[in-house]
Amino acid sequence: MVYYQKMTPEGYMQIKDEIAALKADRPRRVQNLKEARALGDLSENTEYSTAKRELRHLDSRVRYLNKQLKYAEVIETVNDGKVNLGKQVEIRYEDDQEVEEYRIVGRMEEAVGDGKLPFDSPLGHALMKHKAGDRVTVEAPMGDYEVTILSVK
Repeated sequence: MVYYQKMTPEGYMQIKDEIAALKADRPRRVQNLKEARALGDLSENTEYSTAKRELRHLDSRVRYLNKQLKYAEVIETVNDGKVNLGKQVEIRYEDDQEVEEYRIVGRMEEAVGDGKLPFDSPLGHALMKHKAGDRVTVEAPMGDYEVTILSVK
C-alpha cells in the first residue's frame, strides 16, 4: 500500500522550485568535476573528491525531492471555519496566556520556515477539525496542556 504525504499547494511549489534550482546548478557542478579531474592524479586530488561528493549530494537531493512530489497528496484549503491543512490558526496557551499564530502544513513542509506547524505534530493533531472558540487538550510527550483557538483563517 502506498502512503501519500499530505501537503499544501505552496509546499508542493516550494519543492518544485528547489528541484529547478538544483537542476540549474548541476551543469556548474559537472564543470567543477571536469576541471578537478583534469588536475591529474585522482588518488590524492581533494578537489576531485570534493566535486564528486557535491555532485552526488545534489543528485541525491533531487531524487529525494522528486520522490516527495511523486507521493504528495496536495490538499486544497476549504473555507469551512475548521482547522485544516493550509489554514492559519491563532491560539492561546492556557497555562501562560501566550498567543501564537501558526500555519498548518504537511510533514514535509515543517522545515521550510518559522510559524509552520505540521498537522501530525501533537499540537497540530489536537487542533485539526476544531473551530474558533474551541478549547483543546494537547496530549504531548512532556505532558498534556490546553489551548484555545482564537481564530481560523
